[in-house]
Amino acid sequence: MTLAALVRHLPTMFVLLFVAGCGGEVESRYGEPVRPGSASAPGERVYTAYHSIEVVAVTMPSYAANEEIYVKSTSGAISPLGPLWTDLPERAVTLQLARDLRTVTGALAAPEPWPFVEPADARVDVRIEEFLAVPTGSFRMSGQFFVAPEVEGRNRSGQFSIDAPLTGDGGPAEIARARSRAVSKLAVEIARNGLR
Repeated sequence: MTLAALVRHLPTMFVLLFVAGCGGEVESRYGEPVRPGSASAPGERVYTAYHSIEVVAVTMPSYAANEEIYVKSTSGAISPLGPLWTDLPERAVTLQLARDLRTVTGALAAPEPWPFVEPADARVDVRIEEFLAVPTGSFRMSGQFFVAPEVEGRNRSGQFSIDAPLTGDGGPAEIARARSRAVSKLAVEIARNGLR
C-alpha cells in the first residue's frame, strides 16, 4: 500500500481500531413491528361507537419496563434472557396498541399525548402486571384495562391474561413475535369488551 493510500484510509482505520478497542459484544436487540397483512396483525374487525381513541402510555412492572427481555423459570424466578428489546416495552406496546386498535375498530387511534385538535372520544388505559416468556412455552401478558369515554358512553374495565405460544426455538426473535401477537390479541379484547 502506498503512503497516499494509507493516509486516505487512515480515518477508517482509526474508527475500526476504536470500535475494536471498546471491547464487549455488540448488543442484540429484538422486536416485531406489526405491518398490515402480517401474520401477527389483528385480522378481526370489531364495531365501536367511538370515532377516536387515545391510548394512555402503558404501565408495566419495573422488570418489564427495562430494555431486557425477561423469562420466568420453572422455579418461578424471573431473570433477564440477555438480549434486549428494540425499544422500551412501555413505548413499543403503547404504539402497537394504538396501531392495532385503529386496525381492529377503524377508529382514529393515537397514543398520548393526543396529537389532534378535537379531544378523543375515549381513552384506553392499560396496566400490565406480567410481561415475560413463561416455561409453558408462551409469552404471557396479563393485567387490566380501563376505557373512559370523553362525553357519552359507559366507563368500562376488564382484566386480561394472554398467552401467545412460542414456536421454533423459543429464542428472543420468537419471543418478540409472540409479544407482538399478544398485544394484537389485547387490542381485539379491548375492542370487544371495552369499546362497544
